Amino acid sequence: MNIRDELLKQQIHFKKHALAITEFAVSSDENFKELINCFLSKDIRLAQRAAWSVNWAAQKKPEIIQPYIGVLVDQLKKTDGHNAVIRNSLRVLEDLTIPEEFHGEVMDACFTFLQKRDTAIAIKAFALTVLFKLSKIYPEIKNELRFIIEENMDYETAAYKSRGKKILAKL
Repeated sequence: MNIRDELLKQQIHFKKHALAITEFAVSSDENFKELINCFLSKDIRLAQRAAWSVNWAAQKKPEIIQPYIGVLVDQLKKTDGHNAVIRNSLRVLEDLTIPEEFHGEVMDACFTFLQKRDTAIAIKAFALTVLFKLSKIYPEIKNELRFIIEENMDYETAAYKSRGKKILAKL
């Protein structure tokens, strides 16, 4: 299977198709590297579609994503990509133990997402969870996280409010 061709083959990208690509990608390191190359593509449509499969792959076989955590962190800093790439990168990072060398970059990116009004709500929700997990290591960020959640609670969607309330209760 050529992952790039498969990702671009259909007009609409369905979950069933994304899962089939995921199954193939996790079958070998070489196949997964091909998926990651698609995820990093300048072709926004290709990167967007690959992001979904990268997320599924990380859930199915978490150890396969470990060598690429730096790649996921780099995606958080891009301003010209598709929201799906950032959203799925955060979704993967939310479930992993992030190596210490990336903590600062991840915290900076997540706080930036939370402070921008135009950030997609799913990105904000995943950023909240990632920051909450990091606050267990860096308790000094708890006050800032609490402040941002409380400050935005009246202006955000039900999804943000729900996640924000859960995190506030744990802080």
